[in-house]
Amino acid sequence: MNVVSYGGGVQSTALLVLAAQRRIDFDTFLFANVGDDSEHPATLRYVREVAAPYAGKHGVALHILDRRRRDGTTETLWERLVRPGSRSIPIPVRMSNGAPGRRSCTADFKIKVVGRWLREHGATKEAPAQVAIGISVDEIHRANRRRSEPHEEIVYPLLDLGLRRTDCLDIIQQAGLPIPPKSACFFCPFKTLQQWQEMRRSEPELFAKASTLEATLIAQRVALGRDPAYLTRRGRPLPEAIPEAAPLPLEHSDDAECDSGWCMT
Repeated sequence: MNVVSYGGGVQSTALLVLAAQRRIDFDTFLFANVGDDSEHPATLRYVREVAAPYAGKHGVALHILDRRRRDGTTETLWERLVRPGSRSIPIPVRMSNGAPGRRSCTADFKIKVVGRWLREHGATKEAPAQVAIGISVDEIHRANRRRSEPHEEIVYPLLDLGLRRTDCLDIIQQAGLPIPPKSACFFCPFKTLQQWQEMRRSEPELFAKASTLEATLIAQRVALGRDPAYLTRRGRPLPEAIPEAAPLPLEHSDDAECDSGWCMT
């Protein structure tokens, strides 16, 4: 069983094109949707309106997976974050010193969701599935073959082909597809200050929703007698930390801190 963990971004969409062109031997793509209330709306639109029709046209199966509870109901990351009485935060919120906190979002809403699908479709420790991750040569520091479940073997086709992110952009454009937006939860604390500011300018309703989430998380921590935690490293609530127009210190992307490769590809 050869599958691709499809993140809805540039690198994994390049893998989709390569699979459609039969340049790599993968005919199943799995998009673990952390929730329609959590994924960036632009990513969901791209997956459903561009990637899925393209995959179907070229004989590639693209499955959109949800996290299921034991009783069969679905759970979204947003629902877990705002659940009353929650004592932990599964996303890498920023502590008072700016460092990211511990997180379980990728493991619970990406890796385990894909892993469950694989087991349900026959993957075992004795016969593991090959799971391709869309990491390109310029992000090789994010590749870690040891981070796999017993029923998985993690592989990196873009590394094997020696392709960089710019190559991925070319592959997508030459196939006649639009370039996908950056894939991540819209409230992901790994955003740079500039990305937050762009959201405030161009997607004010989404920025307001992220601000509301942050306020909820702060209130939860204060109720537990803990220090506040924020969605940026500035140690202030989003509306204060991210001015609408004033220049902000230049930040490099924190993608490297999310080194599993299951998100942002």
